[in-house]
Amino acid sequence: MIKAHKASNQSPFLLRRKLTVEGLTESQWEDFIPELNHHPCVDFAERKSQNRLVVTFDGTHCSTNELIGLVEAQGGRLKLDWWERRRLAWYRFTDDNVRANAKHEPFCCSKIPPAKK
Repeated sequence: MIKAHKASNQSPFLLRRKLTVEGLTESQWEDFIPELNHHPCVDFAERKSQNRLVVTFDGTHCSTNELIGLVEAQGGRLKLDWWERRRLAWYRFTDDNVRANAKHEPFCCSKIPPAKK
């Protein structure tokens, strides 16, 4: 079944992040997932097996760092082994690209490109 996106989110700029979270109890997870789903930038959040947090959010208004801040505010922390650090660096890189693409104003290829500001 395909989930419908929130009307406020821009579907071309939706990002999906998978993070392994440590330090949250069952009751904290039960409070945290609905809190994320009610966040205005988050399209969908769920908990998978082995404490994996899967979140789809609007990359034009939110970033992976803000998501990590929400996890830490709840009392959790990310598992930071080699693979997770590598994935986190890639997520931050793509966050920057999505934000830059959202701000980019296209121009016609037969015109001279606009001067950089």
